[in-house]
Amino acid sequence: MKFLMAKIQGMEAYPEIRGKVIFEEACNGVFVNAQICNLPQTENNIFAFHIHDENGHYNPDNNPHPRHRGDMPPLFSMKGRASLSFVTDRFKLCEIAGKKVVVHIGVDDFTTQPSGNSGEMIATGIIGH
Repeated sequence: MKFLMAKIQGMEAYPEIRGKVIFEEACNGVFVNAQICNLPQTENNIFAFHIHDENGHYNPDNNPHPRHRGDMPPLFSMKGRASLSFVTDRFKLCEIAGKKVVVHIGVDDFTTQPSGNSGEMIATGIIGH
């Protein structure tokens, strides 16, 4: 497996949100590249960005937030568009296949348990081929 992708789709209240997140094998980690558009205007235009499994935040090691394996840097929106690229060693491609990427309406405070007080989910996409 060399890469996985999640096609991002807005939830019911935000149907216009679209985008994609590509997860690609990198030296000693995973390169993540996200491109999201049509994000809503908020007070600060910063959106929490996580990987979830069936239990919520992807956290197989039962670590406190923000040390969940599914915790990712926030999306910074400008005029409804956000782009983010980073490398992480928190997960391998085989571990996240079938899980989902989630964009939240609020800013992750990196403190509040279990999800950083990041608010409702506004967009999501299943990680697959």
